[in-house]
Amino acid sequence: MLRCGVRGDRPVGYVITIAQQKGGAGKTTMAVNLAVAFAKAGKSVALMDTDPQGSSGRWFMTRLETHDDPGLEFSTASAWGVTYEVRKLAEKHDIVIIDTPPKADSDLRPALRASDLVLIPVATSHLDLWAVEVVLYLADRERKPAMMVMTRARPGTRLAADVAAKAAEMDASVATAVLSNRVVYAETLGQGCTALEARKGPAHSEVTGLMQEIEEVLHNL
Repeated sequence: MLRCGVRGDRPVGYVITIAQQKGGAGKTTMAVNLAVAFAKAGKSVALMDTDPQGSSGRWFMTRLETHDDPGLEFSTASAWGVTYEVRKLAEKHDIVIIDTPPKADSDLRPALRASDLVLIPVATSHLDLWAVEVVLYLADRERKPAMMVMTRARPGTRLAADVAAKAAEMDASVATAVLSNRVVYAETLGQGCTALEARKGPAHSEVTGLMQEIEEVLHNL
C-alpha cells in the first residue's frame, strides 16, 4: 500500500512532476488521467498547472461544470510560487501532480525540485525522444528519479518498437505501462473527464496499470 512520505517531522504526500520539453507529448492527458485514477483508488489528490497555456486548468473548469464533485483539488502557480504552493498541497493530500510547460529550464526547475518522481511522456517519435535528454539532465541535477512513459503509442509498428528500444538505452527507467493513441483520451479531455470515466475499454487497463506502476516506484523510494 502506498504511504505518505516524511519531510522533517511531518508526513506529507508524494509529488509527481510531469515534464517534457517538446509539446504534444501528452503531458496534460497523463496528468489528468493519473489524478482521477489515484482519486478513484482512494487517495486524496491535488492537480497543479504551471503551464501558462492552462490546459489542465481548462479541463478542471469544464469538470466543475459537469460534475457535482470534481474528486480532486486544483491549483495554479507560476515558476516562483511552485515550491510554496506544492508544500501546502502536499501537507493535505496523498498525491500532488504537477503539469508543467514545455519550455524554459527556469520554469521547470522549481517543479522538479519539489517532486519525488518525474514522469516524462514520450510520444512515439524520435523528436520526442531527443527532447527527453534535457529533462533527464535537469532531473539528474536535482537528484530526482525519472521514468519515461510511452504515450500516443501505436503498438505493433516498427516505429514504436524502434523508439521503445532507443528509450531503453537511455539513463532512465521506462514504464512497462503504455498509453496508446486512442480517441477516448482526447474525447474525454474535452469533456472534463478521463478515460476511466468513459465506457470500459483498453484505456482503463492502460491508466490503471500506469498508476499501479507509479505506486510501486513511490513505495520503493
